[in-house]
Amino acid sequence: MSLGTLLLLAVLMFLVGNAWVIARSSPYIESTVTQCGPERVGVVFGTSHWTRSGLRNPHFHSRMRTAAALIHSGRVEQLLLSGDNRTRAYNEPRAMWQELARRDVDGERLTLDFAGFSTFDTLVRAQNVFLLDKAVLITQRWHLPRAVFIGRALGMDVVGCVANDQAVKGEWRLIVREWFARVAMLGDLYIWEREPYFLGPAEPINPINIIEPVTY
Repeated sequence: MSLGTLLLLAVLMFLVGNAWVIARSSPYIESTVTQCGPERVGVVFGTSHWTRSGLRNPHFHSRMRTAAALIHSGRVEQLLLSGDNRTRAYNEPRAMWQELARRDVDGERLTLDFAGFSTFDTLVRAQNVFLLDKAVLITQRWHLPRAVFIGRALGMDVVGCVANDQAVKGEWRLIVREWFARVAMLGDLYIWEREPYFLGPAEPINPINIIEPVTY
């Protein structure tokens, strides 16, 4: 009876935790580029350029496509590219910079964060290192509830912008993993008071001079 009760309680906490995160974040998530912003900075979350099978990662490219569209449409002015760079052979921010350059995004609009080892680290560093109090968060729909929840729990005024892409084979594994990650995040924020892996000195993102076209 005790084991069954504990199991039932764990399942209930799992479901309630996910429902709470989704309910609290959903009002701040926009589905299309035209609904996102306008805001000075967009935060792009890193992921691998390639899948484990050696194919192009559609999630990476949808994030880059959405980020570039936000820049080109004037919905955001600058992008913070935050990802993992723990080894020389794996560099998510550099891959994002290269892909956005290919999509004609000016390098002056890009700031690289090489210590965004997790969603939590990216947002804490965005606030404490890059001194952001407002931002548009760019990633997949299933990832945004956790990202938005963390940002707003930290006191940031953030909104999510969905990086749209087609359904990907095996994506259900990422979605299931995200369910567990949301519950773990609540523990990080309210129980264990997690700290980021690395902070470092402040590096504020300074506004760039945007030259408007002259009309006659």
